[in-house]
Amino acid sequence: MVQNEKKSKIQLVSIVMPVYNERKTIEAIVKRVQKTEIFKELIIVDDGSNDGTREWLQERFGPGCGRENVRGESSDQCLAELAPVQVIVHSSNQGKGAALKTGFQNAKGSILIVQDADLEYDPQAYPRLLEPLLTDQADVVYGSRFLGEWQGTWPLISYWGNKMFTGLANALTGLAITDVWTGYKVLKKEVLEAITLEESGFDMELELTLKIAQQHWRITEVPISYAPRSKADGKKIRWRDGLQSIRTLYRYRTRRLSSSG
Repeated sequence: MVQNEKKSKIQLVSIVMPVYNERKTIEAIVKRVQKTEIFKELIIVDDGSNDGTREWLQERFGPGCGRENVRGESSDQCLAELAPVQVIVHSSNQGKGAALKTGFQNAKGSILIVQDADLEYDPQAYPRLLEPLLTDQADVVYGSRFLGEWQGTWPLISYWGNKMFTGLANALTGLAITDVWTGYKVLKKEVLEAITLEESGFDMELELTLKIAQQHWRITEVPISYAPRSKADGKKIRWRDGLQSIRTLYRYRTRRLSSSG
């Protein structure tokens, strides 16, 4: 009870987790998030999973949580008891950007953290990511994998693709960030309230960066650790997402030139 009273004086952090076919990792990442010592809510948006992820979420966070499941097996402790959890389901796969937008719209916190469900990013980084916002040194924080270190092998196409798009985004915006595609993006809610997001795929994260820069919000980076996974392990971003991102950059450049003209 004392702990809850102490936490109530701290800003609520909404952790938005887009999920699509992550049955192998969803339980582990939810437990890692729940163990973090911050005042938080977790918003999980299932984007049309068909591999058992949705069923697991319903079993752990639905009305039957803590009781026997449909197979007659006893469930683990109800994970929702550890922190408020909201599960939102898309009836079909709409894209990571669409899942994030749904999560953003349902967030109650004054700060939002994007958390992927694939175990590539470690929630233990939350205090480091939050510090620049809590001390009002920035409005947006990106966790940079290039400033930190990673374990395992980073697929070359992802590595150099990130480098290319980061360079293009910097050239268009005047930013000097190192990792535009990082999965760890942390924002004050007022930033999102001032931006209209249009994209539904992976390129929405690129769109977000472009519009943050356009409105001159203060953005900084902190180093994070990273455990990259391969396509065989379930990594979902593909070459066509790169093509869509090129189109997003082109549209942004065209609008910028039009508005300056």
